[in-house]
Amino acid sequence: MSQIISITALSSVSPLGNDPKTIWESYLDPKHFFTKHFLDKAETFAAALDADSAAKIAQLRESDSKYRSLDKSVLYAMEASRVAVKQAGWKAEDIFGINIGSSRGATDLFEKHHRDYLVTGKAQTLASPTTTLGNISSWVAHDLQCTGPEISHSITCSTALHSVLNGIAWLKAGMANKFLVGGSEAPLTDFTIAQMRALKIYARSDDQYPNRALDLEKNQNTMILGEGAAVCCLEMGKKENALAYIEGMGYATEILEHNISISAEATCFQKSMKMALQNTDPSDVDVIVMHAPGTIKGDLTEYKAIQIVFGSSLPLLTTNKWKIGHTFGASGMLSLELAILMMQHDTFIGVPFTKTQIQTKPIRKVMINAVGFGGNAVSVLLSF
Repeated sequence: MSQIISITALSSVSPLGNDPKTIWESYLDPKHFFTKHFLDKAETFAAALDADSAAKIAQLRESDSKYRSLDKSVLYAMEASRVAVKQAGWKAEDIFGINIGSSRGATDLFEKHHRDYLVTGKAQTLASPTTTLGNISSWVAHDLQCTGPEISHSITCSTALHSVLNGIAWLKAGMANKFLVGGSEAPLTDFTIAQMRALKIYARSDDQYPNRALDLEKNQNTMILGEGAAVCCLEMGKKENALAYIEGMGYATEILEHNISISAEATCFQKSMKMALQNTDPSDVDVIVMHAPGTIKGDLTEYKAIQIVFGSSLPLLTTNKWKIGHTFGASGMLSLELAILMMQHDTFIGVPFTKTQIQTKPIRKVMINAVGFGGNAVSVLLSF
């Protein structure tokens, strides 16, 4: 990248909490954040928002009569965006862009409206405008009274990191000088869980760590869903208040062989990581926050791609999905949050049930990977 992009703020709501201190303490705790919920007619592990975050969302919903008809995915994004913009010092008169995506969008609300339709034979007046994917950024823009461009999109599980790419493209094109980007997901619904079970990728065990992300020897799929939202503020140039800088970015898409396929050596990840490393020696990368959803093929193919790209100078490898599950479209930004926290505290957060990795140098450069159905990979390289 020829021009530095600064991340001047980052905020999230997730099972880990909603403020940097609480979130970091949650990462230092070796326990996972899964609890049992009755979903898809069975007791099911999932990672729901922590109590404080849930209370903030409930308060936000009741703060405006118009917000009562919105899906949780929209409210999560609104709550995180309010905090991030305030943290960055952006004012109401600032014109900035918004790109917050979601893999599935208003899943819970759509399911409720469809159930009502099957019972009554009628659709509610607000059923359509409150369940469109564009609903997320539109309502965030309304809540922040922002008059700049607003974009919502779905690129499955790499959605949040694709929003980072979009924001950078707008900044480098000179079409904006500030962009709010991220992802939001509220997928803890009966039908969503049923779909994951139909794919035979949802965790079935009650082990101490039911999601075995980065366990490369597991013999069954162990993905678990989580919910949350995370956004960050991007600005052109090297800002004094920057939390981190975006040093490189890469993207690639594989040709589909199957609806959820990815090649044996994840060629999409190989291409995205190499692109992100164009101006960086691979040996300078200290940590990779992997996508690693906890599925057999998903974890192993990404690991093979990393081996091919980095060779003998393998960085420390980690993921947060063993702890908070897969948050679909929000997952890439929550991984980016972990990356920034590790750099700020100069402390590597590993996966407790995998081979111990020893930090031998300061954490100054971290790569974040994300990929979704269809092999649409993104890699973002941060420096600190």
